[in-house]
Formats: sequence, C-alpha cells, structure tokens
Amino acid sequence: MNDRLILVLDEGTTSTRAMLYAPDGGRLGVAQAEITQYYPQPGWVEHDAIEIWNRTLDCARRMVEQAGGPDRIAAIGITNQRETVVAWDRRTGAPLARAIVWQDRRTADHCTALREAGHEATVQRRTGLVIDPYFSATKMRWLLDHEPALRAAGASLAFGTMESWLVWKLTGGLHISDASNASRTQLMALAGEGWDAELCDLFGVPRQALPEISDNAGPFGETLAEWFGLPIPIRGLAGDQQAATIGQACLTPGDAKATLGTGAFILANRGGVVPVSHNRLLGTLLYRLSGERVYALEGSVFVAGSLIQWLRDQLGLIASAEETEALARSVPDNGGVMMLPALAGLGAPHWRPDATGVISGLMQGTGRAHIVRAALESLSHQLCDLAGAFAADGAGWRMLRIDGGMSANDWIAQDLADMLDLAVDRPADVETTAKGAAMLAAVGCGLHPSLERAAPAMGTVMTRFTPAMAVGRRTERLARWDALIARQLAG
Repeated sequence: MNDRLILVLDEGTTSTRAMLYAPDGGRLGVAQAEITQYYPQPGWVEHDAIEIWNRTLDCARRMVEQAGGPDRIAAIGITNQRETVVAWDRRTGAPLARAIVWQDRRTADHCTALREAGHEATVQRRTGLVIDPYFSATKMRWLLDHEPALRAAGASLAFGTMESWLVWKLTGGLHISDASNASRTQLMALAGEGWDAELCDLFGVPRQALPEISDNAGPFGETLAEWFGLPIPIRGLAGDQQAATIGQACLTPGDAKATLGTGAFILANRGGVVPVSHNRLLGTLLYRLSGERVYALEGSVFVAGSLIQWLRDQLGLIASAEETEALARSVPDNGGVMMLPALAGLGAPHWRPDATGVISGLMQGTGRAHIVRAALESLSHQLCDLAGAFAADGAGWRMLRIDGGMSANDWIAQDLADMLDLAVDRPADVETTAKGAAMLAAVGCGLHPSLERAAPAMGTVMTRFTPAMAVGRRTERLARWDALIARQLAG
C-alpha cells in the first residue's frame, strides 16, 4: 500500500479542487473548478449543491486518471467550507433549496432575538460558539421556515454541511458528519457525545434530519463504483480550518495557525481541555480520533481574500491579486488611508453582523496604491485584535504559522510579523488544508499510525518572517486602527 496515493477533495467557498498526494506529503497534481456565488439579496450568499457535486466529481475523476486509475488510490480525504448548509431529500438525493453559505447574514434578526431572550450564555458554554448568523443552526431553521419543499419532505429531509453532502453522493446514501464540522453547527455540545437535544429544540432543528457524528479518520464507507470505475475508501474528514491546523502540524497545545483565505481563521491548539473564552473567541473541536478529542480556541475574520476580490471585481483597482504586493511596496505608507473591511459584518472578537465597511483618510493625493496598501494592512490589524483576545484568554501565541492564498504575498507575511511582533512561519506548500485532509486519510487507511507520525513524514520546509518594524510606527498604526473601530462601532 505504501506506493499508493491519497486523493483529497477540498471543497471551498469559491472553488472546489481535487488534489493528489504521495505518502510522503508531496503534492502530485491538482484539478480545480470555480463555484458560482449567488447573491439574491444584500447579505445573502448561496451555492448550488448540485453544481458543487458535479464539479467536485469532475475534478476527482481527473486526478484518478492522473494517478493511473482507481486502484492506485489508497484512500480519499475530504475537507470543506464549514457552516454552509445543504438540505436534500433522502429518497431522491436531490437538494431541496440552494445551500446557504457560511458568509450569509439573513438570520441576523433571529440571532438577535435569541440573544435578547438570554440564550447566548448557555449556547456559548455548551458549544463554545457565540450566537451569530455564521453558524449552521439558524440557517437550517430559516430553510425550514421559508422553503416549503423541506416541510413537504417530512421524514425524508436530510441536513448536512458540505462534507456530509459529498459523502452522501459519493457513497450513495451514507449520512455522516465528522466531529469537527458538527462542532460548528451549534447543535453539538463540545463535551457531549452526539447531537444535543436541548440545542436542537432551542434552534428548532429536527434531530432525525441530522447525520451521524463520526471521528475524523477511519472507515467512512466507499465510493460507488460508477463514479471512478472501482470503489475507493473514504478515510479522512475535517472542516477546512481544522484540516489546515493539522496540516500545519499544530498538534501541541500552544501551537497556532492562521489561514488567510476568503476569510482569515486562527486556531490555537488547546489539547484535551474544553476551551472557555471570556473574550468572545470560539471554542471548537480540532479533531476526534478513536473517540478522543482535541480542542482549539478560534478567532474568525470574515473578510480577508474576499477583500482583494472586491478590490478587483467591484472597484476595479487591480486586475489580479498578484498586483497587490508590488502596489503595497510602491508607496512608503498608506498615505493616511485606513480601511475597515466589514463587508460581511465583523467577526471575532467584536461579533457585529451589522457593522459595515469604511475607507477613511482619502485626499487629493490618494492613489490606488494607498487604498490597496490600507486593505492589506487591515488584515494585520484584525489579527492584532485577535492576538490580544487570545492572550487575555491565556492562550497567547508563541508562534504563528500561516497558509492560504494570501500568505503567498511576502509583504503581507512581513507586515503580520511586524504588527504582531512575532515570528511568522510559512510552509513551502501553503495548501495545508488539503495536506491536513491527506494526513487524516493516511492515518485512516493505515499509511501512518498517528497524526504525530504523519506530520514529520508528510511535512514541508518553512520560511520565517521576523519582526523588523520600529516600535513607534507599530504603536501609531494600532492607535489609528483602534480609533477607526471605536468610531464605527459607536455609530
């Protein structure tokens, strides 16, 4: 088996990919397809689950062909955008509505009502999560209330996050969710064994529609032979941010990583102790293996790479993301421009879904390079806010490993090191989300006996960025950011 390969399905927010890995962690190939984003109303974001399935299957078939056939694949690992909800009919396997994406804010009023009714403290204590439209439970309730097809489905209704949907389609009917994804729904208590009856009742979600909760590595069925020519075992599942944390080998309490993708997500390993935050961070399940749980503390920034996409597609300031580094370096500073990128509200530690974006300090001498630089600087500012919250919760970062598309920008990596006053490491292969899913699948199929053994065997070389900014300049930037945040939140 040691010469066989791992196939990873990496289903993200803006694209879906299939990636081929060798047992030593070497990436041998990738096939990618864009996903259509639907914005039917302001604050609403939807996906077509059938499109995601078809494009994922097409990418996977291309990688199976590159591998030399299905018999060359030892196992499949799946990682996915979290919190996004799919509803389908068990009888037909057809979606009953468009999927509601994690960025969607349509349930903000419902969340406000739950908070005003005094439920947030209980929900946060049991799930580690604040009440916010980000999470899956209120999305499920909204679909039940507004899509007649769900009510008509009755006992045939199935709910799931994206890994559940893909496993269902691949296997022809296995309905499971791994523990890391389940922990993001607000329907599973971190210290519990399954779906929590009281939480399901609070949010109005029928337990019978939910999948069985599984470990993150192990036997999760096999694909139907019709998809690839022969059945292929599915052996690893994880939400994208947990997978990236594993892929960055953050396996020891105190290790932290930041994935700079559509949003920015920071997870710090907290070991086997259920994390409790007093600073509006999130407690989440990092992974569960053989029933044993490892937890993490998490901070979520909703807008990171999507801000660069906005600069390109909505403002027309850049033609490609690659331009941003040269533009940021072309000016000595931001020229007084500050940007609060609250295009989808503010995440941790503020949790203000009503916040909107701001660009301030514009003058006649302002050019597009100043605006682009201010946009990039806003990422470091938001991570500084999170670093303070983690430290206040007793989980200060002793190191930070970065990955995701934006981390390839050297200017961003150096600015993070400067503003955080912390060494920042970036792996040679920044696709750590897929790497983590490959590691889980390798453990699940027996290529490696444990994650601790898989990490060095499938590891990668790191580039280190060290702080080089004068203290006075860092202090000035943080003060201006704090003032911008205070003005916006007060308004």
